[in-house]
Amino acid sequence: MLKRFDPNEMDLTRYLFFTGKGGVGKTSTACALAVSLADGGKQVMLVSTDPASNLQDVFQTDLDNKGVVLSEVPGLTVANFDPETAAAEYRESVVGPYRGILPDAVVANMEEQLSGSCTVEIAAFNEFSGFITDPGVAGRYDHIIFDTAPTGHTLRMLQLPSAWTGFINESTHGASCLGQLAGLEAKKDMYARAVTTLADGERTTLVLVSRPEDTSLAEAARASGELAGIGVDNQLLLINGLLQQADDPLSESIRQKQQAALAGMPEELAGLDKAALFLKPYNVTGLTNLRAFLGDEEGSPETTVVPAFNGQSLSAVVDDLADRNLKVIFTMGKGGVGKTTIAATVALGLARRGKNVHLTTTDPAAHLSYVLQQADGITISSIDEKAEVQRYRREVLEDAKETMSADDLAYLEEELSSPCTQEIAVFRAFADVVDRSEDEVVVIDTAPTGHTLLLLDATQSYHREIERSKGDIPPAVKRLLPRLRDPELTEVLIVTLPETTPYYEARRLEEDLARAGIHSRWWVVNSCLHGSGTTNRVLQAKSTSEIGWLNQIQDTSRGQMALVPWQTGKLSEENLLDLLQ
Repeated sequence: MLKRFDPNEMDLTRYLFFTGKGGVGKTSTACALAVSLADGGKQVMLVSTDPASNLQDVFQTDLDNKGVVLSEVPGLTVANFDPETAAAEYRESVVGPYRGILPDAVVANMEEQLSGSCTVEIAAFNEFSGFITDPGVAGRYDHIIFDTAPTGHTLRMLQLPSAWTGFINESTHGASCLGQLAGLEAKKDMYARAVTTLADGERTTLVLVSRPEDTSLAEAARASGELAGIGVDNQLLLINGLLQQADDPLSESIRQKQQAALAGMPEELAGLDKAALFLKPYNVTGLTNLRAFLGDEEGSPETTVVPAFNGQSLSAVVDDLADRNLKVIFTMGKGGVGKTTIAATVALGLARRGKNVHLTTTDPAAHLSYVLQQADGITISSIDEKAEVQRYRREVLEDAKETMSADDLAYLEEELSSPCTQEIAVFRAFADVVDRSEDEVVVIDTAPTGHTLLLLDATQSYHREIERSKGDIPPAVKRLLPRLRDPELTEVLIVTLPETTPYYEARRLEEDLARAGIHSRWWVVNSCLHGSGTTNRVLQAKSTSEIGWLNQIQDTSRGQMALVPWQTGKLSEENLLDLLQ
């Protein structure tokens, strides 16, 4: 039995970093802890570096990047950094001096290399490193709480000597995700002190926030291992959203799934200290709810009456895809939103409409081949993501060994651990599948971001401008990129949840795709409690809270939105067909 997260019974360090997948409740738990500590007489600084931060909504007050003292919570100061703006300023500081000197294609390539999530994270780290290393700040506060911690990949990159050279200017591998860190060289010593502080277990605790779900726990395990590998091993696993009471079929199903996920959590998490927070029947906004959030009571649900929401079904999406005779269909969204389930359901729906369908996925654990059979008009392949990444890394490093120093190779090897590299490697495998399937509709689970597509495309432009010997893009990828930009051939289904963070992350994905010239028509909102008919008071309240996000997504998608209800059973052909009703 997990103990409840109770800060009054814990010996908390000065610095507390919250990390985890989008939508697990990092902001809610960080804010509730900050209020609790300040109410207890501590001087507390709460800092958010999340691009999708909703701290202003949580505290229902305007914030800035300097810090606002909340009059209702003596002792609490809240700062809301904007890493996107910081990243844009950093990008221009690096690229600006080369405008009008280097060819336009080269400058465009540099800009795109600095447009990824890793660059935003570097900019965020640049912002809060000042807080970690400023003796004056440390002297004023008993606790400094950071909503969103840096990844192990970024911290390892900052520790490498070559990160602070102009190496990237000469790089020819075409897979850069971080770009030119030389632009931050003046702050190298500050970063080193910040990383040292992070690794000091006497001063810093890393709080891994997770939902009691398989994908969320897997992400927590990955983050735990990455950070422990560089010495950040004072970690606490916080399970958020445990359903306390099950009293109808839906709540019982959810509770069973949660308990099964916790029983089968990754071994990497087994040795960590653990605590839990219960699922609440209200949105965690306003000081009243924040003060109640860490308690062991369910609390009172919000009483606002809202009208029912009537959205389109997934069947309408499949009809549209079939009528338009599209050839390549991607499901796209952050991990944990249900891309694999939606991809499988769309493939089944198209097959039932007479299409020859090939479904390919990077999720072998879903065992789709046991659910959907070739007799249904579907062929299935599974891409081994780890194997593809290792193969790609091996190819790039073998080529690089001929021309690079040991330091530069170390930098390149770490750079090849970035999210963009992973996307490029898997995308190459996807491209091979699509290239072999001219006579089928290809449904692809897990699409690359617009940033990755632009990075690949910019690299091709770079090839045309300057003869380079490394980083050649396979012909299958070159053929696929133009196809993705053709709305008569390709559709990207944006998959999300009716919640704050998944919605904002989905919006960024859509904007990212638009930059790459790829426009999505449909949004699919998965795992909706709304309309489920549940009688569980907590789930009923959660269902009510979804309405605001459904209206927001309805506007964002210009009415092209399908609702998929929460599924109580395991993945099966019968259950997938139910989603098409």
